[in-house]
Amino acid sequence: MLNQIWRNTSVFLSRPADILKNYQLSDLRPDLVAGLTVAIVLLPQAIAYAMIAELPPQVGLYSAIVAAIIGALWGSSNHLSTGPTNTLSLLVLTTLLPVVAPGSPEYLAAAGIMAVMVGVFQLILGLARLGVLVNFVSDSVVIGFTTGAGVLIGVSQLRHLLGLEIPSHHSLLATIEEIGAHIQEIHWISLFIGLGIFLLIVLMRVFKPKWPAPLLGMVAAACIVAALSLDQQGVIVIGELPRSLPPLTQFSLDLNWIANLSSGALAVGAIGLVESIAISRSIASQSGQRLDSNQEFVGQGLSNIAAGFFSGYSTAGSFTRTGVNFDAGAKTPLAGVFSGIFVLISILIFGPLAAYVPRTALAAVLLVTAYGLVDRKEIMRILRGMRGDTIIMVVTFLATLFLPLQFAVLTGIMLSLAIYILRTSVPRVEPVLPALNFRHFAHQPEKTPCPQMAIFDILGDLYFGAVNHIEETIRGHLENFTTQRFLLLRMISVGQCDISGIHALESIVDLMRERGGDVYFMRVQPPVLDQMKSTGLYDNVGADHCLSYDQAISYMYHHVLDPAICIYECSQRVFMECQNLPKRIDHPLEAPIKTEIPSGKVAGISPEELWGELHSEHPPLVMDVREPREFKKMHIMQAQSMPLFKLLSDSSMIPKDRQVVFVCHGGRRSTRATYLLTNQGYDNVKVLRGGMLAWEAACLIEAIDE
Repeated sequence: MLNQIWRNTSVFLSRPADILKNYQLSDLRPDLVAGLTVAIVLLPQAIAYAMIAELPPQVGLYSAIVAAIIGALWGSSNHLSTGPTNTLSLLVLTTLLPVVAPGSPEYLAAAGIMAVMVGVFQLILGLARLGVLVNFVSDSVVIGFTTGAGVLIGVSQLRHLLGLEIPSHHSLLATIEEIGAHIQEIHWISLFIGLGIFLLIVLMRVFKPKWPAPLLGMVAAACIVAALSLDQQGVIVIGELPRSLPPLTQFSLDLNWIANLSSGALAVGAIGLVESIAISRSIASQSGQRLDSNQEFVGQGLSNIAAGFFSGYSTAGSFTRTGVNFDAGAKTPLAGVFSGIFVLISILIFGPLAAYVPRTALAAVLLVTAYGLVDRKEIMRILRGMRGDTIIMVVTFLATLFLPLQFAVLTGIMLSLAIYILRTSVPRVEPVLPALNFRHFAHQPEKTPCPQMAIFDILGDLYFGAVNHIEETIRGHLENFTTQRFLLLRMISVGQCDISGIHALESIVDLMRERGGDVYFMRVQPPVLDQMKSTGLYDNVGADHCLSYDQAISYMYHHVLDPAICIYECSQRVFMECQNLPKRIDHPLEAPIKTEIPSGKVAGISPEELWGELHSEHPPLVMDVREPREFKKMHIMQAQSMPLFKLLSDSSMIPKDRQVVFVCHGGRRSTRATYLLTNQGYDNVKVLRGGMLAWEAACLIEAIDE
């Protein structure tokens, strides 16, 4: 057991060795170019995103350096760029605010501890190969959360844009109220600089989309502040950045912190993984790379742990930077490593120049980013789609605005699971009939169904949450169609079946057998068939009750349904096999439809025995009770044609002093005739067991198309 765990762990942790072993020198130049391009985008983003979390700019840069390198070396994607993101920064802020005060050393330590907690959570999921869990966060949750995050980021940055020195609030309403209370204190120089940078970035994105607009905007703002000495006129600047390698975090371990940060860490970890996996899959669909979600979990976990230990905070994959990395021609994960190195070189060389970057310029950058978070096209697609997705998105959006963000994320996840359970617990269970061309089945409530058999499509899994709905739907249908004794269940869409599903099927089988009929299954999927076999249901119903798609209706028609009912009591032509069947509804049978001939109540004879008696000194009289057209097509040479309705109209034509054998297609009409005559006192009548199908199978056909 321990050896297996170690082998699995070593496979994930040896990822850098695999990258270097397979690295080609021809990839170096495109990776360097891509790394430099991403670094130009990453540098201003890291500073701006740290502001969202109320952290010093260097914390964002340290996170960018460490996470970019570690995430690239231990991740799965060749192009995913890991580092600070806007949504995670907002989550970090709302999680830390109730615990410690921004700006204090404890705040930095708490951010580092939280990053380590996030990383450990993600690393455990990856090593345990639980990458599939990311699928439980629906796209509607992500869209609702990012939209709400965009609104929160935009509102939170208004104070910096306006030059107001007011504290952060984790409540949207409190932030708006605080800004309104200090609106007369607007610092107009800061506002004009911020609006100018905002306009500059927007124009560059329109006319020069390939230019690094945020970086150029920050440089322009810094030049204006330095040239006009605006920092001495009340314009708040971020200050000089330390020119050093990322230092180790000075942890101040407090168990109360861990308890208070745990829910936020789970939310950050979940959203970070969802973002990273979604981004890497999106790029992989274009690059053709095959991804390993578990390896990506490990990479994200290690990058967060490293960022936490080296004066950083929580990180994840960035869609913007990943797209830039791919478009720039990155070939391997080393492009991400180079981007982190270039950011490190930048702060070592240009760190002092950050002393003149105004906060209002960063606020302008973040306002543009916040606007980009609102994916209007995807929102409209969800609103036009299923109601459940709309509910999830709207509730997550409102929860993001008015609840602590960690609970907003969890609310969206829990609501997604609740709606999923609700959907799967009431799967579509529909009676279906053959379509006009008889090539497929469809729900056609306007048509009259077969009086003998109901066909149901079960469009969902047979598990404990759904079986009650499925069973009640079928029972309700059968209460309205009391003559249907047979049930054909189409199981093509049933992928799983638990013990509750088996019990439900057993209950339905018992119900149909009490009605004198039975249950048959069409196209049972292998996992469900295995469950039926292991629980004994397969043996209970019989192997001949599990039919293939092509043979199901033909088998039911020729071996199960009563053709006497088809001919004499049913005016419908539901199946293709019914189309050429004669209809004699003017000659109804006396025996009710529900009558089931009990086994052993009529005497029978096998095809081989009949063959021998027909060639004996005193051969029996063979009476074929099928319709004339059936008789003409194929019959036993010595047989006489006497359709069932004629026989039942005048049974006196049957002699009592000679043995008589009744024959039909499959044995059901002849059994009915034999049973009725036996009850009238005939003791010399028998039925050919299996009818003409058995006679043909025994290779005893003698007369065809006479």
